[in-house]
Amino acid sequence: MLQVLGITAPIFGAIAIGYAVTARGLFSPADMRVFGRYVLNIAFPALLFNAVATRELGDILHPGYLTAIAAGGLATMALTYAALSALGTGRARRAIAVLGVSMPNSAYIGYPIMLLALPERAGQVLALNFLVENFLILPIGLALLEFSRPQQGRGLLAVLGRILWQVLSKPFVIGLLLGLVVSLLQLPVPAPLTRLLEILATSASAIALVVIGGSLYGLSLRGNRALAVQIAIGKLALHPAMVALATLLIPALGLGLPADLTAAVILSAAMPMVAIYTVLAQPYGHGGIASIAMLLATTASFFTLSALLAVLF
Repeated sequence: MLQVLGITAPIFGAIAIGYAVTARGLFSPADMRVFGRYVLNIAFPALLFNAVATRELGDILHPGYLTAIAAGGLATMALTYAALSALGTGRARRAIAVLGVSMPNSAYIGYPIMLLALPERAGQVLALNFLVENFLILPIGLALLEFSRPQQGRGLLAVLGRILWQVLSKPFVIGLLLGLVVSLLQLPVPAPLTRLLEILATSASAIALVVIGGSLYGLSLRGNRALAVQIAIGKLALHPAMVALATLLIPALGLGLPADLTAAVILSAAMPMVAIYTVLAQPYGHGGIASIAMLLATTASFFTLSALLAVLF
């Protein structure tokens, strides 16, 4: 148990620091947004490029891992959407819930935990998670949100094209794709550039955790609390359960998954929802639901992640 707390206590301690310094006024919520932009636009692109470009492509793109995280995520989305449809939940709220249960915080919480639990795999796991999340799960979630609104002449291709552009224009996605190209072509990376990227990458973990804590302060807690609780439970329980089930089924497809990556993929799915969840929900009038769900899931994940780490490691 002490080994587990050695992983979770520093992670959630840093989150608590972020919350405390924002609550005390040492930093403002606006400052946290600036720190968050630094992590997403500078630190993570450097981390992802370095993690991918300096390895053989075959060592990065693990088919079993990609299949497990994709299949588990899609199953979670489908089950959530079907269950809420049966309950008569509105389309926009269904879309908010689907996005919340299926998009883990692989960057701000997942990567720091992997760095402590599986340091040799942390960069690879982040790259694999980002590929599935940004090119499969997030576009589907955003499409559901968009089509929950009156279309007013907007065609399917136009909506999907705009979503694809949103994904491809993100600096961390560009860094990841550039790293894949360098790895594929086996281009040499100059040592000074590698060291620069390593310096930037090492700043990602601590700042990301402080940003998560600061972003939790002052969240609006007005909204459908019952749905928010369902979203939080779905994220922390249903999503990892579906991914765990996928890891049991993929051998039938001839795909193997080593023990450390099996643990990593289940643990990745057990993270609370992505940090920008509330931002994505606000334009659709459900920022309160997203805020409550995110606060509940992030707080409860200290206990659920600790329990899962004890089982997996």
